[in-house]
Amino acid sequence: MASVGIFVGLVVVVTILSKSHADRNVYPSAGVLFVHVLEREHFKGEFPPYPKAGDSSNDPITFNTNLKGYPDRPGWLRYIQRTSHSDGVLYGSPTAEHVGKPTIIEITAYNKRTFETARHNLVINIMSTEEFPLPYQAEFFIKNMNVEEMLASEVLGDFLGAVKNVWQPERLNAINITSALDRGGRVPLPINDLKEGVYVMVGADVPFSSCLREVETPQNQLRCSQEMDPVISCDKKFRAQFNIDWCKISLVDITKVVPVHSNRPDPGTGVLPDIGEYNPPSELLKSKDYFADFLITLAVPSAVALVLFIILGYSMCCRREGLIQLVHHSSIQKSSKELRSMSKNREISWPLSTLPVFHPVSGEVVPPIHPDNYETTSMPLMQTQTNLQNQIQIPQQQISGKWYS
Repeated sequence: MASVGIFVGLVVVVTILSKSHADRNVYPSAGVLFVHVLEREHFKGEFPPYPKAGDSSNDPITFNTNLKGYPDRPGWLRYIQRTSHSDGVLYGSPTAEHVGKPTIIEITAYNKRTFETARHNLVINIMSTEEFPLPYQAEFFIKNMNVEEMLASEVLGDFLGAVKNVWQPERLNAINITSALDRGGRVPLPINDLKEGVYVMVGADVPFSSCLREVETPQNQLRCSQEMDPVISCDKKFRAQFNIDWCKISLVDITKVVPVHSNRPDPGTGVLPDIGEYNPPSELLKSKDYFADFLITLAVPSAVALVLFIILGYSMCCRREGLIQLVHHSSIQKSSKELRSMSKNREISWPLSTLPVFHPVSGEVVPPIHPDNYETTSMPLMQTQTNLQNQIQIPQQQISGKWYS
């Protein structure tokens, strides 16, 4: 386990307390994983003590981190804190372009019990080194780990020790750690203690070992395409603690990577340059006169509408065709009013069943079915014989010539 301690020392960042109690200075190296733990114990002295003795650790404290003068952190720096009762972690991998530029991170601690805040500054001084970046880089996907678990120094040290056993490099460093959720992964279900997974990139100074190259064989590539685990001889050296998805391993030799240079077109006068300050236009510029635009957008359409209205009025009121149409419309309107007035005073006509009936043989007049005082407004036009109360039967002729009723 002595070798493990050496590897852990490669990722630990030196922290120096400045004279100011609120500031800390750290000195990470470009191309090496940077991890800084925001300990809740360090901020508890800024808040009133907990009412019950011995329960000060129960204070729920959350952290907010941002680049000084900006609302967010630099692009290479990430932050994670699972709960308000756990420590926060800042982690990332600075690049060579950040060397020599002090980065001040404002750390604001919120105590959810007292609603008080405490602010400290973290000054990140990125150092340059000739040893980095290492030329051979391998990225592993560990399925049974969360990012904050992997950031722990002892866990990361164990993983680097396992990689050293299968790779045998002289120098080995953790370059970056990324949560699977940042790569488009899905949040796991809260059952069976499932983990979200984490990508760990390491770099070494020697070519990849034969064990790491086994994933590139046609047999293992076929198994990966069928969603089967490939057969890797060195998997047992990781399986005890780390469940690695060998189908997602990435091996990159940066010495063979051809840099791609894109020819950027001339941005022109409307795009700000990459370097320099923005110079706004001078206040001596003349203001633009919008009166002509007003005439075009408002006055011209109004004039056209007025001309059309005049033409329409002349056609309807001054032309013979228009007068005829107006007279015709007036007559139709007058007839409609007359029909409406007549419909209000009309009476319901008597149905044929209420008129006198003449006997076809004797010529006798049969009285109507209903008397004169019968309410005809509620009487249907056709009735059956079963529901007629005042119906009078008409005598009919028998076969022998006699009439019967």
